[in-house]
Amino acid sequence: MDDDITASAPTSTPTITSVTAPTTTSASAPTTPPLKVAVILGSNRDGRFGHVVADWFLAHTDGRSDIDTELVDLAEVDLPVALSFQPTAGVRDELVKVSPVLAAADAFVVITPEYNHSYPASLKSLIDWHRAEWQAKPVGFVSYGGVSGGLRAVEHLRTVFAELHTVGIRDTVSFHSAAAQFDDNGRHLDPAGCDAAAKTLLDQLVWWGQALREAKAARPYGS
Repeated sequence: MDDDITASAPTSTPTITSVTAPTTTSASAPTTPPLKVAVILGSNRDGRFGHVVADWFLAHTDGRSDIDTELVDLAEVDLPVALSFQPTAGVRDELVKVSPVLAAADAFVVITPEYNHSYPASLKSLIDWHRAEWQAKPVGFVSYGGVSGGLRAVEHLRTVFAELHTVGIRDTVSFHSAAAQFDDNGRHLDPAGCDAAAKTLLDQLVWWGQALREAKAARPYGS
């Protein structure tokens, strides 16, 4: 017999009485805020191809509710190679463009070409001007270039970011002979493989980003 139905003793007309269960208000399931991802476009050279790759990558983040991206374009930042503990007013103005974004980010994606077997000096300058902003956060890589697809630049970046206490995402997205892979409107000519690679990278980035964010909330890094 169902719990919410009670039968009376047999009579000429059986009676059924409904018992209403007490009303309860269930707490809303906690929502996880989207991961703040700083997407760093590392090239600042004239005639660069990087903006095509950056636009392609950002299109893959637009439909995801678990990611909130902000682009850091190093063509719009002029940080000197010479570091200083007392930067000039001009350098501070440049740092204001990028430092708050890096500090607020939960994770990073670096989009880099390969110049002379490595990554651009503009990217190294950005990295070296910051330290705490990188710590205990994941970083993923999207690279482009010639026959190597920029992967040699990525391997150099991995050792630099490891020194800064980041977690490098294992899977990358790379474009070999990049200019030949996109049409004049920035659409990839054969998107299946690179689309799948972008999803894998982002899924791993979100996993690590959320895990590290929760860990730091429970216990500050380094304590």
